[in-house]
Amino acid sequence: MAFGWIDEQAELRRRAGLVRTLRPRPAESPLLDLASNDYLGLARHPEVTEGAARAARAWGGGATGSRLVTGTTELHTELERELADFCGVEAALVFSSGYAANLAAVTALAPHGSLIVSDAGNHASLIDGCRLARGTTQVVAHSDPDAVRKALQTHDGPAVVVADTVFSVDGDAAPLARFAEACREHGAGLVVDDAHGLGVLGAGGRGAPHAAGLAGADDVVVTVTLSKSLGSQGGAVLGPARVVEHLVNAARTFIFDTGLAPAAAGAALAALRLLRREPERAARAREVASELHARLTAAGHQAVRPDAAVVSVRAPSPEEAVRWAAECRAAGLAVGCFRPPSVPDGISRLRLTARADLSEGQIERAVRVIGETRP
Repeated sequence: MAFGWIDEQAELRRRAGLVRTLRPRPAESPLLDLASNDYLGLARHPEVTEGAARAARAWGGGATGSRLVTGTTELHTELERELADFCGVEAALVFSSGYAANLAAVTALAPHGSLIVSDAGNHASLIDGCRLARGTTQVVAHSDPDAVRKALQTHDGPAVVVADTVFSVDGDAAPLARFAEACREHGAGLVVDDAHGLGVLGAGGRGAPHAAGLAGADDVVVTVTLSKSLGSQGGAVLGPARVVEHLVNAARTFIFDTGLAPAAAGAALAALRLLRREPERAARAREVASELHARLTAAGHQAVRPDAAVVSVRAPSPEEAVRWAAECRAAGLAVGCFRPPSVPDGISRLRLTARADLSEGQIERAVRVIGETRP
């Protein structure tokens, strides 16, 4: 029977407690949201939603084609110009998603004969980029600059080191300056995914590379998503102008994909301008994360100290993680639930995302619910 193996896989997932289901949410929800990645609380901000609506009215519901045909609007180039200026780089290139941006950066910058050194904790989009690239990939220990050095020493040709700036499972930050030092010792490039750093780390939320003194470096390429701190949708690659020009000509997820919808571009641009005016939002997101961690650990939970806005709480097993998250939801609190294979170490977690717009009362309520529903 065609696809008969699917039933076997479904049964294995059920036995392991790893079944995933879609849960459509209404436009308005009574739940306290600590599950989304809306770090700055901008997804529903009036200026951001109006930016989306205004763009849709002006440009239509879709980009109408790939960026190289009809999908590049003046709005796209305006967003790219302001993103580059905000993050302190020469140029930016907007994609339809952060996933597509990561695939583009890794595949286009790791041709045949090159070495890709990939951190063991990298996001799936970076891992898939490594799989699709024509270079050879070597996975190294998590956040270990010495392991990066050893890997680079094994290769004489072009090389690139690939890592998240803030890892999405535990929220720990990569040692970017030390990664860059290791790269420069061997003439390698550094490609970093700042999905969880933009809007949270760096001066006024300019990102982890900016905080590490790497913004604008000619050997560093940064990818970002517009769907987290900027409350919109899409992604971008930031870096030297010659790298961006290369991506326009070589990145398949740019050349063959429809351009980002104008509404998403308009929303992201409005959010970026709002962040410029209100840089304190970035610091507030970090403060909320630190307070969540302090209260959770004081209550006896195994919570990882956050370097940005992600706080993870370890669960006894995949099944109990699912049950814990469900009971939190029943009590009015939405939290993330990370289980294998989404977690590289096999340890299941509740994943909480701090938001700049959370009140002290909401933080207290979240910690109380997590404690009352603990397995």
